[in-house]
Amino acid sequence: MKKMISWNVNGLRACVTKGFMDYFKEADADVFCLQETKLQEGQIDLPLPGYHQYWNYAEKKGYSGTAVFAKEEPLEVFRGIGAEEHDKEGRVLTLSYPGYYLVTCYTPNSQNELLRLPYRMEWEDAFLAYLKNLEKDKPVIFCGDLNVAHKEIDLKNPKTNRKNAGFTDEERAKFSALLEAGFIDTFRYFYPDREGIYSWWSYRFKAREKNAGWRIDYFCVSEALKDRLCGASIHTEVMGSDHCPVELDIDI
Repeated sequence: MKKMISWNVNGLRACVTKGFMDYFKEADADVFCLQETKLQEGQIDLPLPGYHQYWNYAEKKGYSGTAVFAKEEPLEVFRGIGAEEHDKEGRVLTLSYPGYYLVTCYTPNSQNELLRLPYRMEWEDAFLAYLKNLEKDKPVIFCGDLNVAHKEIDLKNPKTNRKNAGFTDEERAKFSALLEAGFIDTFRYFYPDREGIYSWWSYRFKAREKNAGWRIDYFCVSEALKDRLCGASIHTEVMGSDHCPVELDIDI
């Protein structure tokens, strides 16, 4: 069984000062995926014995970025989704293994007043097409901050957030389409009715203290891997970022 962790660290250098290494060692994951690393090559020296490190940096400094730390060396590593208009922000990193692809993703936020929603819609279609293209070869496991709470059960205040970034009808419909295209939201697979479990809390209004959160961090897998799913969890107790780590356990 493989233990996989995904965490939006909201700035890895900041997270390292808030206990990142302690959690990393304690988790002892086979694969550890990061989003929003917010750094460039050479800006951090992370000694992780036993792990291979792979990075995708945004062109813009201090912005976005993804990374994967893996015990097993992949066959190949791909940065981006092969579309120039979508690959400048370091949002996608793919590792190819003999039986599957592992993809980590930091989905663009639609932003205040939904300024970036039109771009977000283009991104969603391009990313799903990328996943389906990979799937022609072998099954896909993908994870990350997908910047959407899918259903009302996935955030504390659905009524007041209906037209806000991350809970618009448009974004939710794109996530539904992704699931309909043959992917499984692993946390909901194991806990279809579990309420009050979130992965992100605003830094404002004591949101984490009140558990006024959103579940926007996911592990999803191709339908073909359904029988290999062993468990999924959200580590709400882990501090260090405004997101907490999410986990997938899979027999692969």
